[in-house]
Amino acid sequence: MQVKIAEYVGESTKDWQDAIKNAVQEASQTLKNISGVEVYNWTADCQNNQIVEYKANIKIAYVE
Repeated sequence: MQVKIAEYVGESTKDWQDAIKNAVQEASQTLKNISGVEVYNWTADCQNNQIVEYKANIKIAYVE
């Protein structure tokens, strides 16, 4: 059993938690046996002094 790491960027117009969930959902379409997630960067795009898109860079651990 070997643990591997893949990096993803999740995006959401709702919040950072939703951005993370979106990234994990995307990853789960190709990666099996996801065992953990590390969030290592939080960013957002703004327009008119308001956040319009949340982004989370994550590392996903999975077992092959």
